[in-house]
Amino acid sequence: MEEIWNGLVKALQLIFTFDPEVMQVAWLSIRVAVTSVLIASIICLPLGSLIHFNNFRGKRVLISIIQTFYSVPTVTVGLFVFILFSNKGPLGGLDILFTPTVMVIGQVILVLPILTGLTITGLNGVDKTITDTARSLGASNWQTATAIIREARFAVTAAVILAFGRAISEVGLALMVGGNIRGFTRVLTTAISLETSKGDIELSLALGIILIFIALVVNIVMNRIQQRQ
Repeated sequence: MEEIWNGLVKALQLIFTFDPEVMQVAWLSIRVAVTSVLIASIICLPLGSLIHFNNFRGKRVLISIIQTFYSVPTVTVGLFVFILFSNKGPLGGLDILFTPTVMVIGQVILVLPILTGLTITGLNGVDKTITDTARSLGASNWQTATAIIREARFAVTAAVILAFGRAISEVGLALMVGGNIRGFTRVLTTAISLETSKGDIELSLALGIILIFIALVVNIVMNRIQQRQ
């Protein structure tokens, strides 16, 4: 209990004194996670809608594959991205390994299945009477799809929140492709891993509390937006 209390006190000190290193690490964590989720949303929301509104052979198999990747280990994604952008990899010439850019790319790949799958699930959950009513009123396919998407906005917002939580809390991928470079690619999760291995439990707890606080604030903001909608 003493370590937990000391960690809480230290977290408050780091926050209210605006410790430069902690602020830099926290800001990078937020920036990478938010950027990843925004990019993934731009890709996944139209993709999930496209899959939902079209019937084709293998649709159920495709959805099952997408759902299977919900729980893909972050280190597996990290290994794939590392190989892809390493010096001997097909995209090694871009020279972006061990940079925040490749961390964003990795996290986009990580949350793609979650956002796509939950978008499809959210659209499936819309009452069928919405579709029937829209069509009976003479709505076009596009207008009907728009109405269904609007009804599923709460589920889609929840999917975005879940994707953000997955992105900001992962550690394996960030270590492998970011390298945990101080002042450049170190984020809260990799900093916690490093400090724990060094035996500085109080600082690790403090960073963990800050990470939870950031996730809580983002979730509150997203829920407020959802309530206003």
